[in-house]
Amino acid sequence: MIEQLQGHNFKGRRGLGMGGHHSPAMQKDEWLTPPHIIKALGVFDLDPCAPADHRRPWDMASRHYSIEDDGLAQPWAGRIWCNPPYGLGTAHWLKRLADHGDGMALIFARTETTMFFEHIWSRADAVLFLRGRLHFHHVGGTRAAVNAGAPSVLAAYGEANVQALQASGLEGQLIRIKESDQVELDMK
Repeated sequence: MIEQLQGHNFKGRRGLGMGGHHSPAMQKDEWLTPPHIIKALGVFDLDPCAPADHRRPWDMASRHYSIEDDGLAQPWAGRIWCNPPYGLGTAHWLKRLADHGDGMALIFARTETTMFFEHIWSRADAVLFLRGRLHFHHVGGTRAAVNAGAPSVLAAYGEANVQALQASGLEGQLIRIKESDQVELDMK
């Protein structure tokens, strides 16, 4: 997935953060979510960060926007699946999803970052830290030979998405952020 920032197309630019789901050495930015994750989470209405290749072997949602559509600039409706371009632009996608309030994001578990504090810790309803490291898939459908190189987390916005995480059967640690008995620490 190639970085898109509200009306600014960074297509082809390397060196923006991780440059995709893997290290910059992977030389591409489009990766598919492993199908077992989508199957476990249920039906999504929109994937605003879909790969440009319309021949993808499985859909992440009923409707899709690709880099050509500029998913950040398009209207969002319903339950959103957001596996955004990784790097500097990820925060823009998370902000948009948090503002929308109904959906899930799959990102690296970079829990110490400003992006995580602003759009996950302060706005998501729950997170599921996935056990192990994911193997994303090439747009043609084959599984990448190497793992993503970092742990991943699913962030849920809206109670229905929290329930979907709880019922998913995905292996990991679920943490409710809102409406929990957790002690809040002032970490400014």
